[in-house]
Amino acid sequence: MKLIFLDTKTIGEDLSLSSFKSFGEVITYPFSTHEEALNRTSDADVVITNKVPINEETIGNASHLKLVCVTGTGTNHLDMDYLRERDITWRNVAGYSTDSVAQHTFAMLFYLLEKLRFYDDYVKEERYVDDLEFTHFAQNYHEISGMTWGIIGLGNIGRKVAAIAEAFGAKVIYTSPSGNPPQKGYTQVSLNTLLHASDIISVHAPLNEHTENLINAGTLHKMKKSCILLNLGRGSIINERDLYDALNGHIIAAAGLDVLCTEPMSKDNPLREIKDSQRLFITPHIGWAGVETRTRLMEIIKTQIEDFFSI
Repeated sequence: MKLIFLDTKTIGEDLSLSSFKSFGEVITYPFSTHEEALNRTSDADVVITNKVPINEETIGNASHLKLVCVTGTGTNHLDMDYLRERDITWRNVAGYSTDSVAQHTFAMLFYLLEKLRFYDDYVKEERYVDDLEFTHFAQNYHEISGMTWGIIGLGNIGRKVAAIAEAFGAKVIYTSPSGNPPQKGYTQVSLNTLLHASDIISVHAPLNEHTENLINAGTLHKMKKSCILLNLGRGSIINERDLYDALNGHIIAAAGLDVLCTEPMSKDNPLREIKDSQRLFITPHIGWAGVETRTRLMEIIKTQIEDFFSI
């Protein structure tokens, strides 16, 4: 059996893939264009991909391809009709990154909430040396306890964030953009109520017809001026131009983004112009990328291949 990894850089080249050799020949590529994928998959039994589209352009020559594994949850890049027509099975992975994304949510929050960039610069610039007081009060921060934390999208990650937020003493509310029924033990509210009431809003929803452009000029203006907005879902849930205007206009206090509409970041992204790290904190889609998370992901992929060929 022959396994082809089309874009190993997307899962990190620090991970060992040697365990996959138990299936047979394993060939790895850091990246693959459409044309390269078409040639590279021609004699593959299994194709493993993260971002490379899977369609006739990329696997049209794969005469005996049986299984496509996605090293992630999203499957928008799979041509389902074509795979069905070819009788090729696909697998994705869900629930593997819950702990890592929840942890990163709070890392981003604390950076913004406690003005950590300001205070790190204050010390590194040696302004703390021989200061008059042992504490510096130039930038204030507030306790999470007593705040209202609004969650958009209460899946595995949203529920994990809710549990941690409640442990800090926050009141947690959530909204379901797709209109799912209330979940027992959680306070579901309308989007409008969540926007008006929340001190912190974190997005953990998938991108679909209910969430695309959900956070826009209209919804941003309904938020508190002191609100911190965090997006750990998908970039296109937030209108980046509207967010740029809201941050510049001090409509909300700050935003932390781990996802963008175009990744890597495009040159025409208006958020590039905001250099104030106390208002805007962007990380390059690393919330899911803890070492343990990526190791778990590949173990799940290996199990999926084992299960498929043992049928």
